[in-house]
Amino acid sequence: MSMINKTKYDFDEIIDRRHTNALNTDGFRSYIFHAGPEKKFKFRDEEFVRMWVADMEFAIAPEILDSIRARLDRKILGYTLLYEADYYQAFLSWCKERYDWSFPREELVNSPGIIPALYQILEDLIAKDEKVLTMTPAYGFFLHACEYNDVELVQSPLISNNGHFEIDFEDFEKKASDPKVKLLLLCNPHNPSGRIWTEEELKKIADVVEKNDLWVISDEIHCDIVRNGLKHIPLGKIMPEYKKLVTCMSASKTFNMAGLLFSNVIIRDEELRNQFVARDKLAGGLNPLSIEAHKAAYEKGGPWLKQLKDYLDGNFNYVKEFFNEYLPEAVFEIPEATYLAWVDMSKCLPEEKDLPSFFANEAGILLEGGNELFVGNAEGCVRLNLAMPRSVLETGMERMRDAIYKRRK
Repeated sequence: MSMINKTKYDFDEIIDRRHTNALNTDGFRSYIFHAGPEKKFKFRDEEFVRMWVADMEFAIAPEILDSIRARLDRKILGYTLLYEADYYQAFLSWCKERYDWSFPREELVNSPGIIPALYQILEDLIAKDEKVLTMTPAYGFFLHACEYNDVELVQSPLISNNGHFEIDFEDFEKKASDPKVKLLLLCNPHNPSGRIWTEEELKKIADVVEKNDLWVISDEIHCDIVRNGLKHIPLGKIMPEYKKLVTCMSASKTFNMAGLLFSNVIIRDEELRNQFVARDKLAGGLNPLSIEAHKAAYEKGGPWLKQLKDYLDGNFNYVKEFFNEYLPEAVFEIPEATYLAWVDMSKCLPEEKDLPSFFANEAGILLEGGNELFVGNAEGCVRLNLAMPRSVLETGMERMRDAIYKRRK
């Protein structure tokens, strides 16, 4: 810990987020428990260790905040669209440097987020009697986007080998061959398992996509948050000429600014791109502070991200060692990407069917888990957000252990 404290950014700082309209602190009742303020717990709200929603407990890089302040000093925040090429150049340079991947400017459009982009693209592409394919366990909004558009989500379960997830290509190919399946929703890197799909795996996926002439949306929002020594491969690099590909990225997850509502949507097909722009409910309008923040992240955020990755690696190593020592029956592998730990706790608490409620009431921990909050193949599993100061993480893990030990008595 002393090494971390000597570096430039303070990831040990504990920041009070209450009374900022944060989903993390004020929205957990409705999101996790589908309840209102009347729902009471054994712990006060301020006592919870919050290991749930996927934003971080770390301060935004000061370089980004300085850029926002400089934009505020221009004194006017009027109607804003992207006209100049400087944002594209910043994002393009980031992708070239980190992924050796590029794309022409005309393919880049923007959305308030990847979730609204999914909603709109499915609306534009998929008829009511057609289907969408994804791998499970999956991010909940993959299902919600399908439900919103009244189309079926077909699930291909991943195979867990002691916490290491792999694609069941036999099942995946069979389901992709259904003539009603028109689109693949790919999460790359995968949430919640944390897998970085290898070049070999991506080539197999690409072969299935091309063979069945599928549209594919590659959600790559976690692409920058990988363990040291590992590298993300965009699907667009594997399929350089495939026109029916949409790639979604954002600095929002990487740099902890999801509330600024800004994402990059790279649409190769000109007809779909024009349709996406024409049907944009915001008519292309963007938040000027969001543009400035994301541009600053890509131009100046590299050192902050490097230290973040070091800190997260330490948090993951701590959690792995903790499980090994105190809860060895928990099935967990340090993920290759994300700041999220996917843990099978079915052997720790075999009688518990509602793990979020158990941990909220018995341990004072807010977390997500099970098929209620994820899509399929998630029974007995929880997702733990480890993007927090080590001292808070230690408290959370100790509470988790103590609550499980107490239940076993």
